[in-house]
Amino acid sequence: MKPNRRKMKLSQYAVTILLILTLNFFLPRLMPGDPFTVLSADEGEVHTTYSEEDIQRYRAYYGLDRPLVHQYASYMIGILQGDLGYSIQFKQDVGTVIFNRLPWTLFLVGISVGLSALIGVFFGVISGYKKNTGIDQFLYSFFITLSEIPGFMIGLLLLFFFGAYLNLFPLSGGMTHFRDYASRGEQILDILHHSLLPITALTITGMGGFYLIARNTMVSIIDKPYMMMAKAKGLSRTRILFYHGLKNAFLPIVTRIFLSFGQAMGGALLVENVFNYPGIGRLMREAVTLRDYPLIQGVFIFMTLFVLSMNYLSDVIYKRLDPRVI
Repeated sequence: MKPNRRKMKLSQYAVTILLILTLNFFLPRLMPGDPFTVLSADEGEVHTTYSEEDIQRYRAYYGLDRPLVHQYASYMIGILQGDLGYSIQFKQDVGTVIFNRLPWTLFLVGISVGLSALIGVFFGVISGYKKNTGIDQFLYSFFITLSEIPGFMIGLLLLFFFGAYLNLFPLSGGMTHFRDYASRGEQILDILHHSLLPITALTITGMGGFYLIARNTMVSIIDKPYMMMAKAKGLSRTRILFYHGLKNAFLPIVTRIFLSFGQAMGGALLVENVFNYPGIGRLMREAVTLRDYPLIQGVFIFMTLFVLSMNYLSDVIYKRLDPRVI
């Protein structure tokens, strides 16, 4: 990437981040309710246990009684210093709260993106090789239909059927509470058991994009001279498709993987709430429900930086792999 274009790109990202940070500050404060009105309430309920004097004292303690301009300036200065604030609900630094939940979400996102890529690319290559046949038409309709269904809807269907009806998987949570594990391996198996349905929902949602990239690439190269030469050499079909053919789809697939991390992170927010999974998504719901302004802001800032970082990395890697791209 040329220096001028890199500067322009970084400037665009900087403007985007500034706008998101500004919206991130004002939107929580536009919501009805107050952090101290719902502080000791059950989730989803509005309940006040503090006197007006207590509420005013808490508002002063957290700086919420100051003019919005002053709060905004403190918020921006804190972010520039790497300080996301202090969670009203969890009584911890926002960064610590997010860091404790982050491994659960990254586990779901990482595994689901990897499986989506493997399954989508495999069937995309098969579909492209069999273009305009019954197999191609079936796979195309199947993956396109799946990709149009929201992840949380797929999660609900999986939860009702495999969790509630067949009773094969736990209905909620990331692991069994109050269970004494005989070994580390048993604990890992329990965590995998709880995560299988959320991972499946996210994987199904992400397969369509990889399928289309692999299929379209295969369709565009299947009649190229080097593919015909590979056939003339008597190479096996598997080697022709997944070695010679897939090499040409490598560039867009790698780019798609990085973009999918951002998309999967967004999908995980909803899927985690379906399964009550203890990741960033459930944390965000709790923060919004309890009007925990610093935590809401921290989660959205993290999500913003994660998605923009993945987009930027995909852009950089694409240009590194193909220098012809300006």
